[in-house]
Amino acid sequence: VHRSAVAFFSAVFQAYSHTKSSIIMAAFLNKKFKLVSSEKFDEYMQELKIGFVMRKLGNSATPVVELTCEGDEYTFTTTTMLKTTTIKFKLGEEFEEERGDGAKVKSTITMDGNKMTHVMKGDPESTIVREFDGDDLKAVLTVNDVVCTRIYKAE
Repeated sequence: VHRSAVAFFSAVFQAYSHTKSSIIMAAFLNKKFKLVSSEKFDEYMQELKIGFVMRKLGNSATPVVELTCEGDEYTFTTTTMLKTTTIKFKLGEEFEEERGDGAKVKSTITMDGNKMTHVMKGDPESTIVREFDGDDLKAVLTVNDVVCTRIYKAE
């Protein structure tokens, strides 16, 4: 009897955790967030060895980002006046993408509540932690010892 009770409560807890995570995620899916502030983005791009002209373009852009989901596949779209980039991924599964500096990297994105962690394995490795909070999105970009913080607001 004891083992079946443990198994039952374990299953209930897992279902609750998944449902709670889905509810949290639903609050920021299909919302467009526009960049309102950025600290140390030029330093971040320099650390990625992005050239002067591309850094100037990157610093002048005001991207709008959107996360959507269909089934278990997510799409993260970044739109600027210059271009639109889209990545498609499944949580916890490695995929290949082209980083902002043009480098091909192996990436993995995970979700913990309202925090989405995007690890890009390349030279150098970089990480973006996006924290969704209602109409706010805070992105912390890290490469080596450089940390950039970008704040977005829902449109």
